[in-house]
Amino acid sequence: MNKRIKIFAPATVANLSCGFDVLGCCLDTVGDEMVISLHEDPGVKITKIEGADLPLETHKNVAGVAVEALLKKYDQPPGVDIEIYKKIKAGSGIGSSAASSAGAVWAVNHLLGNPFSPQDLVAFAMEGEKLASGNAHADNVAPALLGGFTLVRSYTPLDVIKLYTPEDLMMTVIHPQIEVKTSDSRSVIKTNITLKDGIRQWGNVGGLVAGLYTEDYGLIGRSLEDVIIEPLRSILIPEFNAVKEAAMSKGALGCGISGSGPSIFALSKGTETANHVATAIREVYDTTGLAFDIHVSKINDQGVKIIDS
Repeated sequence: MNKRIKIFAPATVANLSCGFDVLGCCLDTVGDEMVISLHEDPGVKITKIEGADLPLETHKNVAGVAVEALLKKYDQPPGVDIEIYKKIKAGSGIGSSAASSAGAVWAVNHLLGNPFSPQDLVAFAMEGEKLASGNAHADNVAPALLGGFTLVRSYTPLDVIKLYTPEDLMMTVIHPQIEVKTSDSRSVIKTNITLKDGIRQWGNVGGLVAGLYTEDYGLIGRSLEDVIIEPLRSILIPEFNAVKEAAMSKGALGCGISGSGPSIFALSKGTETANHVATAIREVYDTTGLAFDIHVSKINDQGVKIIDS
């Protein structure tokens, strides 16, 4: 048994303001590359990592842990070698750990002849997320695996739904070169909310889903509101309010924290608006003295992609 595949494992934007831990979408222009090989010698090995200082030990690496979870459910598991070429910076808020976890399980499943369903793969990849942050959340790994926008309707039992993606939607993301660990970002969140805030928040989730399916861009924009998490997490991100104001002034439908931060996303209709938003938020961050990256991307409706086989 000698099988090999090279894949693109996409970055993702989770939460989408109103959907903490349940909503996410997949990006197209930024992601990791991975080479996965199957062989007869048992065991999972991380043989190479470029672009980041991450552990090669299988039990300490999110890709290794996710693949081990898959192989536990497979009769006569093969050996797996994993090469990781990181293009998504750790702690960026655009799904670095999710890309590695999702990409690895997708590639192994493909090489085995797809014995597992997408829902199964989400569950396996969540084990990598658990290692990374202490919480087995699916809002990044689900869109990385399924593509487009996804909704985690339930965690127990796991029920993930791929949503409709309007073709004109574009994402602009700014990543300040500071690290906000998911575990630290979660520590500022309150465990109790008011009923008033809950009603407003789940109304926005329903509105966003409805807006996607009806291609009602005004409704999408009105629904990209977070009254629970953003007020607490935004204080960890330099110039968050200024970036949000600049993005909205250039026609963005909505703007918020990508995942746990520090990246900030802006969703727009059309490439022209997305590029205007990128220019505006670049001007904000040019005054800070902080290094940053900006990504402009359409929504990737496929998810993980094969580069070479």
